[in-house]
Amino acid sequence: MFDRIVKWAQANMPTREQMEQNRFARPLAARHELWRFTRRSVPRGVAAGLFIGIFALIPGVQIVGAALMCVPFRGNIPLAALMTFISIPPTTLFVFLPGAIWVGNSFGYHADFLTVRELVTRGAGVGEWLAWLGSDAAPSLLIGLFLISLLAAVAGYVLSALGWRWWTGHKRRTRLMRAAARDHAE
Repeated sequence: MFDRIVKWAQANMPTREQMEQNRFARPLAARHELWRFTRRSVPRGVAAGLFIGIFALIPGVQIVGAALMCVPFRGNIPLAALMTFISIPPTTLFVFLPGAIWVGNSFGYHADFLTVRELVTRGAGVGEWLAWLGSDAAPSLLIGLFLISLLAAVAGYVLSALGWRWWTGHKRRTRLMRAAARDHAE
């Protein structure tokens, strides 16, 4: 499964060279440190992608927002863009929105998930969403989404930093074992 995701990402993600062709993306593509996979840029990119991917919930805004968030934090843009795909419709409707409303309601707000689900399922217009934003439910959802996205970003940062450390240690141990086996064979 992981190999399929990596192959899909490699086939569909734009390269830095392709982004240099676009006048809007050229400033991001020119900064090489935003495209390297290093022990510092990988966890930062994962954290930025998870934070924006969960908090923004607007598909076009997520990748752009994650890429822009990588600039001041010097995170890896491809990983940040990939991490925004955590908020696909099933996870958004059945995990993030109910969880965010539950977390927000624990701060004293009174949001109803059924109202949000009804607005999403019937394709409510901008006016209805703006009216909903003026209600008591919006702060509950925003506070909940912020806290969930912040916790996910911190967890993603820690796990990817530990994963990077394990991966580089694994590569080093393998290289040392091969060298020892070569020396023993001679």
